[in-house]
Formats: sequence, structure tokens, C-alpha cells
Amino acid sequence: MSAIGHKVVRISKFRNVYGTGWKRDLCYDNIRVSKSSWDSTFCTANPKFIAIITESAGGGAFIVLPNNKENVGKMKSDCPVVSGHKGPVLDIAFCPHNDNLIASGSEDCSAKLWVIPDGGLTSTMTDPFFALLYHQRRVGLVLWHPTAENILLTAGSDNLVVIWNAGTGEPTIVIDSHPDLVYSASWNWDGSKLLTTCKDKKIRIINPRLGVVEEEAICHEGTKACRAVFLKDGLIFTTGFSKVSERQFSLRESGRLNNPMVQTEVDTSNGVMFPFYDPDSNIVYLCGKGDSVIRYFEVTPEPPFVHYINTFQTQDTQRGIGMMPKRGCDVNACEITRFYRLNSSGLCQVVSMTVPRKSELFQEDLYPDTASPVPALSAIDWLSGMDRDPVLMSLKNGLSNRVIHDDDETDSITKLSNISSPLGPQVRLCRTHSLSHHVVSKSHSLPLNAKPLTRDNNEALMEEIARLKKRLAEQEERVRVLESLNHEERIRKLESLLELKDNCRGHESHNISNSESSKYEDNNNNNKSTNDCGTCQPFTGTQSGPTVLSMPFTPPSERNVSFTENFTATILPQLPFSESISMLSNFLSTPIHAMGYQLPSPMSTAQTLASFPPVRALSSLSRWGPIKSLSSSLISSFTPKSPTDSPSQV
Repeated sequence: MSAIGHKVVRISKFRNVYGTGWKRDLCYDNIRVSKSSWDSTFCTANPKFIAIITESAGGGAFIVLPNNKENVGKMKSDCPVVSGHKGPVLDIAFCPHNDNLIASGSEDCSAKLWVIPDGGLTSTMTDPFFALLYHQRRVGLVLWHPTAENILLTAGSDNLVVIWNAGTGEPTIVIDSHPDLVYSASWNWDGSKLLTTCKDKKIRIINPRLGVVEEEAICHEGTKACRAVFLKDGLIFTTGFSKVSERQFSLRESGRLNNPMVQTEVDTSNGVMFPFYDPDSNIVYLCGKGDSVIRYFEVTPEPPFVHYINTFQTQDTQRGIGMMPKRGCDVNACEITRFYRLNSSGLCQVVSMTVPRKSELFQEDLYPDTASPVPALSAIDWLSGMDRDPVLMSLKNGLSNRVIHDDDETDSITKLSNISSPLGPQVRLCRTHSLSHHVVSKSHSLPLNAKPLTRDNNEALMEEIARLKKRLAEQEERVRVLESLNHEERIRKLESLLELKDNCRGHESHNISNSESSKYEDNNNNNKSTNDCGTCQPFTGTQSGPTVLSMPFTPPSERNVSFTENFTATILPQLPFSESISMLSNFLSTPIHAMGYQLPSPMSTAQTLASFPPVRALSSLSRWGPIKSLSSSLISSFTPKSPTDSPSQV
């Protein structure tokens, strides 16, 4: 029976996958890789560029190198970098639908979007395309949605998972379902589910739009970081540590997370293992931080489910690693995967995983249709509840991302960035426990009548632009009307003051009442008889607040009567009004002249002030903010300098 058993050989076209390291002169060298202790790959790649997080003084930076043979070799020390973060960069990720767009997360509590020009950087870039500000602590994870355009996920040390609309720079969904630090996140094949691992040792399957935890279980018993990825068929592959700090991996099925289908120990190393998954070949590559090997396994639906294939080994340990998407591989050399290993020596070594074939023709069995850079959904479609598998492309005849990406009109990140979202800032809070005031204050609800914009409908975009322009014009017209009304109101108040001055001058023959004349007995030495004037009305206008044209005189409850001409001609010249009235006149001249009126001379202004009861006028002036500084000098102006200067002796 054993002999028969040995004759059974597993049939697989990927049984013989070999890794080959490129020559040093074809790799990138002299790179100062980041020394951060954060568990991140520090590298990301696409058919156009390779981005690597580097060590930088005074902030965070990463370099973006063109992915061609003309730019390989030893890097210059003054190589242009992307340096816009105030703290070290912790994670970076290229957008799968736009090779020129990259996202970064940093210790400065922000994530940022950068648009890299074709051909690479010619100078240091410091201004981001968008600064995504929401997290209260460092942002250690950035992840793009596999099918929806401009949907970006970030996770920070504040235990929040935020889903952004990168086209508008607004947070759309905030998930607070984790009691501790989020280690990793992974989307399923169509982006309808979210898989996360947390510091509390649990793995969670979350509905990303609702923030509801559909299932959770203990991932690995060890206290060190664990990772998990969604496989194409819905299975879940995890890496972590056992109770005795042995590195292990497991394969689980959704719905039975507590019972792993496979759980195997690997070794006793301390580095975290990062799983890289190739959905076209169903191969998982395990790359440990600090390791000098890359192990790879094929996952099949039949037991034992996870099959060990081979190990690629080098002499240098790796500080980080990045994986090239399938559309960037060389199909003529039967290359199915390409890695960029960041060695401790500063070398970015290129490792090519190939399947040896004698024929030089296109191997259709090795290259099924793969995910293209064309998004299957717009951001608003996905937020509204739609799900769709990725748009696939063929790699036959060497089709690359550059061909399809330039011909297709899906690079709408720039076009949509200048258009306000018709839904406004869409923030849906998904909470499993108490909400903080800071986050609740940012919550918004989606309008029921919101019409989503489709990516390829230019007419809808033009209609939206026209609607926003019309609304802007209406608001500008309303502002103009309100400003004119405010201007007319100020003129009306000024005219009422001038009319009040003329009325008071026309009735100066009336005497001051007994109740009022007693207040000025020291100045007049005479009690004037009071006679009510039926035509001189007191100023009883009300106002909400003082303006530059309305002096806040507080009218008495009874009828006001002006001073006699004798006071204006005899007493007023004896008082030292010149300096105080000049200061008041200069203070009022600027706003009154701006409205087309001419301010009277300082003496005329003094006579106008004297037409009101001085004590009440000064009391009101002292309560008016701009004149408060002059109140003391004005009050002293009404006090005779000496007994010989008293008006009673004039």
C-alpha cells in the first residue's frame, strides 16, 4: 500500500516554481532603507514605479524610482524624494487603478495622496495631492480597494479604520470595532468584505459599509503580530505565533473561523511573516522580516489544502519587500511573480519567480485573465451598496498596464477632485461601543434623493458642474443683496442722526426741565423752568449693536431738551474740548467719509454733543468699545480746571 501511495504525484503546473535573483547591476543599490521598528513591508511596486520608505532626518520620506533598466544601479545621495510628512512614513501603497497615484501613512497622524509624474521625480516633492486628516494617532496601514475607484482604507493607532473617498479627500466610513491596534487588513475578491487582525489576537470579518462584525475568532495564541489575507475562493490564510513563540500559518473558512482547516508551525524565528497572495496561481508567498528566505505554498480545494512548493534563499536578510502585480511580470520569460527585496546592505534585490517552459509561445495555462487597472465601480456606486468582481485583462501578446491605462478613460482622480461631491461629506459612523464627541461631531447622513455620478457619464458630470455653478451664482447674488441692505441701513441710521441734530437745533429755545437742570447746577447757577415741546421728540430708536455710523447715546425715559444758546456760546468755550473732540472727530471721519458724508468741524461736533444732556452722553460713550478709551478725557473735559474757571463766575 505504501508503494502505491508513493506513486501518487500531485498534478500541478506550479510544482516547479523557481526563484532567481537578478544581477547586482540590474538592481537598485545604495538605498537608505527606513530603520523604523514598525511592522511594514516598506516597499510597493507597479509596472511604472517602485517606491521605498527611506531614512530621513527631520521628517518622513520615501523615494519613487522609475521601473526601467535605465534607472537601475547605484542611487545618488541627493536623489529626489517625496518628503511631505512631519514624522516617519510607516506604510505606502500604489493605487491599483492609477499607477501614478500613491498613498502614504505616517507617525504625524495623517495619510497623504501623491501624484507621481511620468518619468519619475525630478525634484523633491513636498505638496501632496490630498492630505487625509482624521486619525488622532499615527497611521500605520494604507490599503486600496481592489475594484472600486478612489476608495482607500487607513488604520491607525487610535484603533480606528477609516474608509476614504480619495476623489474628494473626505472620510466616508469610520469603523470603531477594534478595542486595540489593527495589525493588518485585507479585502475579499469583490471588495464586499473586510478582514482585519488586531492586537487582541482576534481576526474579524467586517461588513465595511455598515461596520458590523459578522464573525470573529482567535487568530493565533501568540502575543506578537499576526497577518491575514482573503483568498480568491473566500478562504482565509493567516500567519502568526504560537504560545511558545513558534511561527505558524493557518487556513480557515468563513463561517468556521474557530476551527482552522490547516495550522502548521514553520520555525522559531522572531520576525513577522507577511503573506503575499497571487490570485491567478493561488500561491501564497511567506516573507519574514529579518529572514533571508521566501517560502511559497500552493492552496488547493482538496486536502491537505496547503502544499509546500519551494524556498528561495539568499545570504542577506531582508528589511522589507514589495510584490509586483501580475500585469507587470515578463510573460515571455514565464515569470509569474516578481519581488523587490530590501536588504540591510542598502540593495533592492529583484527576485523573479518563474515556471520553466521550453516553448517560447504564450503560456495560457500560466497566465489566466488577471485584474486590470480599470475599476469595476465608482466610489459612489460602491458606497451605495454595489459589488462587482474586478475587470479582467489578458496578458497575451505582452499586454501591459500602460497600454490599457492610457487608452481607457478611467483615470478620473484628477477630474473628480475638482468637483464637489453631490452627497457632501459622507461620513457614516460604525460603532460597537461608546462614541467620542470628536467623532460624533463629524457625522453626516446620506440624502435619500442623492443621484450617484457614474464614472463614464460625461453628461452627468457636466450637469453637475452646471448645477453647482448656478447655485454659486445664486449665493453670490444673495450676498450682494444682503450687503446692499446693510449699506442702506447704515445710511438710514446716519440720516436719522443728522435729522435729530437739526430738530434739536430748531428747538433750542426750550428750557431744560427741573429734573435735568439740577444735574448741571454747578455749571449754570440757574434753575430753568421747564416747558414741554410737542415737536421735539426724544430719540427712542433701538439697535442690535453699535456700528461705525450709529453712536450709542442712551435716551432718557422722559423728554430730552437741549441746552440753551447761552450754554453753547458762553459755557462751551470755557471747557477744554479741543483735544478730546478732535480725537473723536478723527475717529469718526474715516467711515463717514467712505459713505459719502462729510463730518462737521470739531467745534460743530462739540455743539452737537452739547445739544444732548452731557452726563448721559458721556455715560453712553463710556460703554461704547471704540470710545471707551476716550471716556476719561471727555469726563475731565466737563470738569472746570479750577474754581476761577467755573462757569458760574463767567
